[in-house]
Amino acid sequence: MKFLWCTILINDLNKSLDFYQDIVGLPISDRFKTDKGYEIIFLGDGETKIELIYDEKNKVSEKKGITIAFEVDSLEVMIERVNKKGFEVHSGPFETPDIRYFFVRDPNGVNVQFVEWK
Repeated sequence: MKFLWCTILINDLNKSLDFYQDIVGLPISDRFKTDKGYEIIFLGDGETKIELIYDEKNKVSEKKGITIAFEVDSLEVMIERVNKKGFEVHSGPFETPDIRYFFVRDPNGVNVQFVEWK
């Protein structure tokens, strides 16, 4: 079995795209509207994608209990990038024998972890 994507229902299309494109660095790989009026955007250039679903008629509440993680070259550079874009580090940085990491919340309340391998 192959993992394909993680779907996030979003409230603000522009803020979500800004976060996942400008901070995380994921390119749009597909974008379309459904016959129900939803806009669906797939981001990422690898096997696994992030799928954003936007429905301007229905707002979603903050997400809890899920975290998505991305590898970065430098934790310090990513913390600076996150802060410049107006997001705050939610928790961390933390350190284990193998990794350093911290968490932010995306514009929809999803926990996003940035990981630097030692």
